[in-house]
Amino acid sequence: MIKKCLECKENIKGRSDKKFCSDYCRNTFNNKINKESKNLIRNTNNRLRKNHKILSELNTFGKTKISKIKLFDKNFDFQLITSTYTTKTGKTYFYVYDQGYLPLENEIYLLIKRN
Repeated sequence: MIKKCLECKENIKGRSDKKFCSDYCRNTFNNKINKESKNLIRNTNNRLRKNHKILSELNTFGKTKISKIKLFDKNFDFQLITSTYTTKTGKTYFYVYDQGYLPLENEIYLLIKRN
């Protein structure tokens, strides 16, 4: 029985358990299979980088207070964070990598940079 390449359907020569005729076909086949999950990861990472860039640009001194409107104006996505830190007093800091923010009163945010 002659086996066919899963990607290009050409005859396969070699080992009996071989599935592809070449590395090119193997890579092409696997890239097609993983395309959707890779796109999700790529898009999420791009949005996280954008959030990080916004916080970095607004927080030039390492600690800054800013209004929620300024974050919204720059299209900051409050749903995307990488971690949180809750203090002993119960305050929760939200982080995008090393840049973080703490919601204060009256829609003011404290931007901080983790050392």
